[in-house]
Amino acid sequence: MTFATFFRPAALGLLLVGAAALPGCVSVAAYQKAYLNDEDMKLATKKVETSEVNFESYREGAGGANGGKVGGGCGCN
Repeated sequence: MTFATFFRPAALGLLLVGAAALPGCVSVAAYQKAYLNDEDMKLATKKVETSEVNFESYREGAGGANGGKVGGGCGCN
């Protein structure tokens, strides 16, 4: 087995991975940049964090879930 035939599949695989990564390099126009991170730049609670905030509020017992009723820490408001 020669050197070229042994490393040819590896070189081909590396070339395919590199070609697959190229579409990720895209230039964005200036007017489109305003909308790229709109959801990430909001200061409000994200949809993913809502249940975690709700759970913490129940455990703490100082306030209801997301501004709801105030009750004990057991969650039986």
